[in-house]
Amino acid sequence: MTIRTFIHVKKPKDECAVFGVFNNNEAAALTALGLHALQHRGQDSTGIVSFNSLSKNFFGHRGMGQVSEVFNNPNIIKKLEGKSSIGHNRYGTTGESALKNVQPLFSQIKTGGIAIAHNGNLTNTAKLKKELIDKGSIFQSTSDTEVILHLISTSKGSLIERIIDSIHQIKGAYSLIILSEESIIGVRDPFGIRPLVLGKLNESYVLSSESCGLDIIGAKLIRDVEAGEVIIINKDEIKSIKPFKNSTLRPCLFEYIYFSRPDSILEGRNVYQVRKKIGQELAKEATNDSKKIDIVVPIPDSGIASALGYSEIIKKPFEFGIIRNHYTGRTFIEPTNQVRHLGVRMKHNPNFVPLKNKNIALIDDSIVRGTTSVKIVEMLKNCGVNEIHLRIASPPVKHPCFYGIDTPSEEELLAANYSVEEIASFLGVDSLRFITLDGVYKALGHSTGRNKEAPQFTDHYFSGDYPVKLVDKNIGIGPEQLSLLIEPK
Repeated sequence: MTIRTFIHVKKPKDECAVFGVFNNNEAAALTALGLHALQHRGQDSTGIVSFNSLSKNFFGHRGMGQVSEVFNNPNIIKKLEGKSSIGHNRYGTTGESALKNVQPLFSQIKTGGIAIAHNGNLTNTAKLKKELIDKGSIFQSTSDTEVILHLISTSKGSLIERIIDSIHQIKGAYSLIILSEESIIGVRDPFGIRPLVLGKLNESYVLSSESCGLDIIGAKLIRDVEAGEVIIINKDEIKSIKPFKNSTLRPCLFEYIYFSRPDSILEGRNVYQVRKKIGQELAKEATNDSKKIDIVVPIPDSGIASALGYSEIIKKPFEFGIIRNHYTGRTFIEPTNQVRHLGVRMKHNPNFVPLKNKNIALIDDSIVRGTTSVKIVEMLKNCGVNEIHLRIASPPVKHPCFYGIDTPSEEELLAANYSVEEIASFLGVDSLRFITLDGVYKALGHSTGRNKEAPQFTDHYFSGDYPVKLVDKNIGIGPEQLSLLIEPK
């Protein structure tokens, strides 16, 4: 049996992080710290826009790279004046990785200046963009976020009325933070697919993609922004508006499995505890594992919590059989054919002593293309592991995502094209098992598993159930270059 070799992306990537601070003299500095805590959600680029109510000016700094690279000079932060600011980390799924797409995006419209930061992906970008161009809109970026900005600009009424009109036109998964001259506004899509939380720091208010962004600045988590909710924070009040007739909370299941930081709290659940419970459910489903396993080894870092839970149930030792190098960053070596095969060892290296002659349960969070798994298995066998039983803390990823997660097409997804037995053979493991979708739901507190009539989470990558219509895809509009201008990196 032959399996095509899948390359490039090893894990799915989340699109972005958003962060905002209102009413604080250190707004820009706090925003930079918040973005640093949310760096795992996007590493392509980052930016901050602030507003000084005294000068009535907006200030911005954006750049390609991570937060520590773009905001590496204290003078940059000092020049971002004002008591309100918003920031953004980007991993691009719609639009190329170029400076023109770095957020927050800024524009001056009839109601005044506004900046917008967006986490997620719209499913009707191409349709809306064509309609806006027909009306005379001029696009400068290739990001779907600019579509939202144009919708706000071309709507009528107050800024809030324009925002509400705009979000009724867009389809997809999104959390937005918008900075105006008077307020910071948070918006979450009607299914709450992409996360957004509200926090407080003394007399200041904070919006963040995850609660770990609040922790780094000492802010207290107040609550999650609700599905379909618009929160307006100004000097007088915090106002909540729910403009959608129907909104049903179905957060992204992959946030719990992989994307969010383990110390974050999403919808009242600690992510680390959820992942540990997923490992426990995985072990309960693999009833014979205790008889054939000597030690439990996670693929760091995302497999650690699940491995701990799995180890507790089968009552076999947990060992760090693979050590991760946390300082790889961007490679300084050109990825030539001669050194490309060393890429995995830049991040992972076997810990020989506990592995030799052992039957191991190797725990990972997911398999997408399988590229990294093949190399890790080969590496472990070369250091004397006897048997490798690969256990995956998510169901098979069989369907692509159109909601802000950079997953491959269905043709490139390993589990969409091959059986579990074929994948095990391809990876070179002695056995392979995925947790069931019901098992994940049980780990999240739903004792009877997934409600097929009304699923509690957005889980299309496993089930093929897309809660938001794929407008562009369904009318045959595929990804296209949204600008004729190419800017060399």
